[in-house]
Amino acid sequence: MNIIIPMAGLGTRLRPHTLQTPKPLIPVAGKSIAERLVREIAKVMQQPIDKISFIIRESFGKDVEKQLLDIASDIGASGQIDYQNEALGTAHAIFSAKSLLNGPVVVAYADTLFKGAFELDEKADGIIWVKKVDKPEDFGVVKLNNHNEIEGFVEKPKKFVSDLAIIGIYYFKKGEQLKKEIQYLFDHDIRVGGEYQLTTALENMKQKALIFKPGTVSDWMDFGNPKIAVETNAKILKYDFEEKVKLISKSAKIVDSEIIEPCYIADGAEIINSSVGPFVSLGKGSSIENSRVENSLIQDQTFINNADIKNSMIGSFVKYDGNFESLNLGDYSTLE
Repeated sequence: MNIIIPMAGLGTRLRPHTLQTPKPLIPVAGKSIAERLVREIAKVMQQPIDKISFIIRESFGKDVEKQLLDIASDIGASGQIDYQNEALGTAHAIFSAKSLLNGPVVVAYADTLFKGAFELDEKADGIIWVKKVDKPEDFGVVKLNNHNEIEGFVEKPKKFVSDLAIIGIYYFKKGEQLKKEIQYLFDHDIRVGGEYQLTTALENMKQKALIFKPGTVSDWMDFGNPKIAVETNAKILKYDFEEKVKLISKSAKIVDSEIIEPCYIADGAEIINSSVGPFVSLGKGSSIENSRVENSLIQDQTFINNADIKNSMIGSFVKYDGNFESLNLGDYSTLE
């Protein structure tokens, strides 16, 4: 099985945190979003992973490419980097990795994290994972027939047609079929809103009697903006804690402090005369002194002093000394 991960977006809703780091490589409880996504797919799929394509912008740079290739290598797969330098739609992104559209393939967008056990229905040509949502008008949704098969796709319906939102993870039994349909969109310049869309290719495949079925997940976690990122950090910490994942490094220095679990405390971190947690992630080499911190995501080499903060997202190499309550600070910021 191959995996294709489109991640060439600029993550503008998560700025300033994505000015230095592409969104899929932002760490959450010690692992990047991309790594967590790949590991979760590898864990729940019933087939070995052969190749993984990470679709990025060439401007992301060689350091980013190396990090991504290491993610593939760590699970025993062969990694490759493919480029989408122009935003021409979801189908266009996937086609950047057309060499992997052979045999079974998973397409998973790198701003989606999930929990759930996948079951691959061998009678289906494809599976589209969905989650019930309260406001389907904000999402692309699927309509089902009486045989629990997908009969239609509707993007942000103004009137209720379904509450099953597409979460951005797809399985195709034969990647060649998807490749053929995307090529058809290019050959006939079929665009929606000026872009080549995956849903158009899926609709064409359905019209040719291919069977798509819904898959469900127990939880679907977004990383769209700092507020949601902090909420997702808390959920992941809760899951890791319940699964008995080691979250507090033995090399962390904790002096005269209270740690309210679950918390992730990385190598070389220091917590002195402080109360930290619950739901705090503290990156490598960061320190918290004389402070109270809860429900916050703090990256590497950041110094927090004299603080009482919660519900905050703080980048790497930040220096903070003050009396604010809720923060959204990007890399290399200073408040003192």
